[in-house]
Amino acid sequence: MQVQGRVVVVTGGGNGIGKALCERFHAEGAEKVIVADLDLVGAEAVAAAVEGEAFAVNVRDEDAIKAMVDDVVARYGHIDLFCSNAGIIAGDGDPWWATSAPNSTWQAMWEIHVMAHVYAARACLPGMLERGEGFFLNTVSAAGLLNQVGDAAYSTTKHAAIGFAEALAITHGDDGIKVAALCPQAVATQMIGSVEEGGTAGVDGILTPEQVADAVIEGLAAERFLILPHPQVADYRAAKAADYDRWLGGMRKLRRRFGNPNL
Repeated sequence: MQVQGRVVVVTGGGNGIGKALCERFHAEGAEKVIVADLDLVGAEAVAAAVEGEAFAVNVRDEDAIKAMVDDVVARYGHIDLFCSNAGIIAGDGDPWWATSAPNSTWQAMWEIHVMAHVYAARACLPGMLERGEGFFLNTVSAAGLLNQVGDAAYSTTKHAAIGFAEALAITHGDDGIKVAALCPQAVATQMIGSVEEGGTAGVDGILTPEQVADAVIEGLAAERFLILPHPQVADYRAAKAADYDRWLGGMRKLRRRFGNPNL
């Protein structure tokens, strides 16, 4: 997909990767960029900079996503590209077991990292299927392909997000629907701002949101399912598939190195 002339929606568009995507889509000549964010002030600032439209949207609320989609379609006729980008991070917390995070954290991550993608697809698919074309870009994480030491809820829901993106591509690929899963490691956003050097996710360096947006433009043009701003992720994924036990041992070593507060 070429972004020029397209109507694009970006959730979590008020900052970080979402903001960079909005700016890059505008620079690429998108017809209209819709900036959706829980923070309306942030969304409005980005929208003003890209000559777009701002929406205050809680992606945990299916009705809110559908209302936004209906509004955008009413104004611009259709949505070409929906970027389901909102995300959160928390950490397991004391005593740093895989079960340490409270149910409220697990539920929030499930709703934001998985169900928000489902809600977006549910709202957009009827119009896209009628037109015989459409594109979903789901921001996942390298954690969805590998894991994130110290955040079991994040890792688990990101794996589920990959599963849904695969299902979307398998089920609707013959209908003209394209799907891409964006899976970076550490990116210089507010999400990792309090983690020194990006933690375990930063072992291969911390990219800027703008570098991630560059990778997205390239991936969309090639219509690749996996967009990997950190190319090393492909090698790690191959190593995981080749020898799961060895890979798990390597991840335990990584945790011992600097991912376990109890050591």
